[in-house]
Amino acid sequence: MDIQNWPAAGNTATMKNRGDRSPSKPREARLPTTLDPIDAVRILAVVGEVAYVWDLVTDELCWGPNAVDVLGIAMLASISSGRSYAALLDPESPTNRYDTIVGSSARDDGRGIAYELHYSLRPPDAAEARWIEDTGRWFAGPDGKPIRATGILRVVTERHLREQRLAQLSATDSLTGEMNRMRLCHALEEALELAGRYRTTIGFLLVGIDDLGRVNRSYGYGIADQAIAGIARRLRTRMRTSDVLGRFSDNKFGLVLQECNTDDLAVAAARFVNAVREAPLETSVGPIAVSVSSGGVIAPRHAHTLAEVMGHAQEALDLAKQAGRGSFRAYQPSVESEARRRENLRLTDVIVSALNDRRVKLAFQTVAHAQTREVAFRECLVRLYEAGGREVDAMAILSVAEKLDLVRMIDHRVLELVAAELRVDPKPTFSLNVSASTVHDPVWMAAFAAEMRNGLGSRLIVEITESAAIRDVEATRGFVARVKDFGCRVAIDDFGAGYTSFRNLRRLGVDMVKIDGSFVANLEHAPDDRVFVRALLELARELGMETVAEWVQSEKAAATLIGWGCNYFQGALVGLAESQSHIEPAVIEERAIVG
Repeated sequence: MDIQNWPAAGNTATMKNRGDRSPSKPREARLPTTLDPIDAVRILAVVGEVAYVWDLVTDELCWGPNAVDVLGIAMLASISSGRSYAALLDPESPTNRYDTIVGSSARDDGRGIAYELHYSLRPPDAAEARWIEDTGRWFAGPDGKPIRATGILRVVTERHLREQRLAQLSATDSLTGEMNRMRLCHALEEALELAGRYRTTIGFLLVGIDDLGRVNRSYGYGIADQAIAGIARRLRTRMRTSDVLGRFSDNKFGLVLQECNTDDLAVAAARFVNAVREAPLETSVGPIAVSVSSGGVIAPRHAHTLAEVMGHAQEALDLAKQAGRGSFRAYQPSVESEARRRENLRLTDVIVSALNDRRVKLAFQTVAHAQTREVAFRECLVRLYEAGGREVDAMAILSVAEKLDLVRMIDHRVLELVAAELRVDPKPTFSLNVSASTVHDPVWMAAFAAEMRNGLGSRLIVEITESAAIRDVEATRGFVARVKDFGCRVAIDDFGAGYTSFRNLRRLGVDMVKIDGSFVANLEHAPDDRVFVRALLELARELGMETVAEWVQSEKAAATLIGWGCNYFQGALVGLAESQSHIEPAVIEERAIVG
């Protein structure tokens, strides 16, 4: 069988006209409707493809004349049968043509069954393997079994290598060359599945760089990247062959440790921690000292899913970092921790559903002039209610909201409610509490600017806690300046409970300090508190700041505070917090119309 002698498909008359060169017959002024077989073969050769016909009954394999050049073989006779061609396939090839065709369950209705496969061909005289794209159709005999296949081969080695490189890049961390998080998680899932199937245990270790931010600040991000890459290299030198390493996040690496028990986990952690700590890392600016801490979990003993493994390892790493640089902690199940986690989940659901269903309300506590006891302003306190109307403990809610980064959502809603109160009644002044997270939240600041456009700021005092103020003094200073641009005053809440120096207090430019109630509540019986509160009041007065004493409960304490120059009182003596439901009905009705 010779591929060059195949009959041409199409119009026979057209083929005769193409072959007729007699001058007595005028040449037709139109293009032919079919290609000459020789032209077709030449085109295939130009584009690097070769056609074939395979007789599955005799195993005879016939090729186009350009097969030698396309496939890189010495003689066409060496691949004249399906068996001899299959012998050239790379043993690592994912598929082969025989299995694809003979193993097909499809039924040929006379039009043939299409196939497409990719495999690696390694001719004996070729310098390297060639990747082949093989497309064609097989046809069945009367018994339904394949008897003939026709197709075209194309060499796609360059495309295959390019796709391999792209696949590698998509699964590799570009900085360290190790697995990225997606690939690491996939490897962890596979190891977890195998451990469950064969009743073994694996370890998952998170190795976190201690204070990577310090390295960034001290040496620059480029040098920090060199340090990260250096840590990856050191971790790899201490791995066993079966272990898996990947970059879990910016400052963390994850290691999957096969056949690992609790004791093995501790030994491995020490090995990795010491690998980084034993000598400074070499960088382009010289050696720098970096340390790592680690936390791990044994699975499936203490974690059965991917989410549980990663969550427990992170929890263990957090404990290790609390213990100090270079520490290791293994996850240990705890009844208290599980109960706390369940309660956090419950409260998270309460917070989110209350926000979605508009069950976040305000309560108002009076802050009065110390001398006259007249209302100076009202502090707006947040209240959340469950679907049944029961009020949720505000302290528990805010504590969980701070830890889970939900407090900014609450602050956004409270801002809306306070702004609505200011629009409803042009007389009162309110104070609004802002969390540490919100102080640095540009989205909240944009919403605040939008709410304050109509001059409402002159009747608003923004309260930030002392701990929020000292987290980043410069950033807080900018926040204070922006808030005051709208005519607001700014107060430091719970003053005295943190560590703000009066030098920082002066730099912040706040207008008021609220002395933490824990120092005021026992003023009559605690000499140390008396000395401390008096000193705070005197220093605040020297700096030109107004003062509020929280938790004022008796006339005796009030008289003492007035004598020391305190400007305002807040506490049971001047009024407890009242929820919106206790505000005059007329005001509630008007607010509903506005809102």
